[in-house]
Amino acid sequence: MAETIIEPIEPFGLFSKDKKKTLFSKIGVVGAGKDGRNIIRLTSSAGLDVIFIERTQERIDFAVKRISDGLDSRIENWGLTPGEKRAIMGRIKSSLDYAALKTCDFVIECIPYNKETGERDILLRKQAFKDIENVVSPEAIIATNATTVIISELASDLKYKERCVSVHFPIAHPDAKVVEIVKGAFTSEAVYNKILAFAKLIKYDSIDVHESNGLVSMRLLIVMLNEACRMLMENIAKMEDIDRLTVVVYGMRLGIFQMADVIGIEKIIRLMEDMFDEYGDTRYKPSPVLWRLYRTKQLGIPTGKGFYLYENDKVTGINPFFNN
Repeated sequence: MAETIIEPIEPFGLFSKDKKKTLFSKIGVVGAGKDGRNIIRLTSSAGLDVIFIERTQERIDFAVKRISDGLDSRIENWGLTPGEKRAIMGRIKSSLDYAALKTCDFVIECIPYNKETGERDILLRKQAFKDIENVVSPEAIIATNATTVIISELASDLKYKERCVSVHFPIAHPDAKVVEIVKGAFTSEAVYNKILAFAKLIKYDSIDVHESNGLVSMRLLIVMLNEACRMLMENIAKMEDIDRLTVVVYGMRLGIFQMADVIGIEKIIRLMEDMFDEYGDTRYKPSPVLWRLYRTKQLGIPTGKGFYLYENDKVTGINPFFNN
């Protein structure tokens, strides 16, 4: 009887077990608030597998529903097909355990601001960085989506500091395809170049920003917003007319007041206070108009009332505070 020769078939197939892992094959997101959900949506829409971490199952369920509803809205406006939505949602996974990030090669911290105080605890976020480092490989990149917290401070207690970088998406809008990238004091050139490649992968333009509180996007926004609030107090023009002017004349997708509602009044207040503490410049001190909204918990879209009134995230009218 002839001897049977057994050979592995992998070398003769289309795929190999030793095939090199693709860069950014899986993205991790810690925190699925508004900013986190935006990153989950845009990365999964770009064809990447995403796993996000939240503190409770209720928060996970809420995040998944919000992402799904947002994709449904795109389907209704002919920007997406039902099949594409199923593919996008199929790339999204969730967990309550940081260990689920083990196979990620890029993890972004997006711990939401406290809805009551507007704060994002630096100690909590530094702990998140440590928890991420404890489970991912030494080559995995760890990033934050923050604007007022310096990436070097978040990286300072880690073993592999050179892997840390700041990646900030200024606004959750499908057409606002720009990201601010910040190298920290420890960030390696190799990591920075990989993040540039990531931006191209998701079809975003990148802006190189030096470490600074507020970066570029928020420093410009809050100065303009403060001046617009001053015009309201001086009764120079109606709120909706100021908004219309910023859209028509300056080509903004949203008026400055509606933009504040989208970002969230509590977040803007905290950003401005952080920048005022950092720079000592009164340009960054929140306007009394913003404080009035904040103290009455009229925080924008999340509460259904800010400068405007909202229902299902759509403007339904002007806040009576500003009818004049």
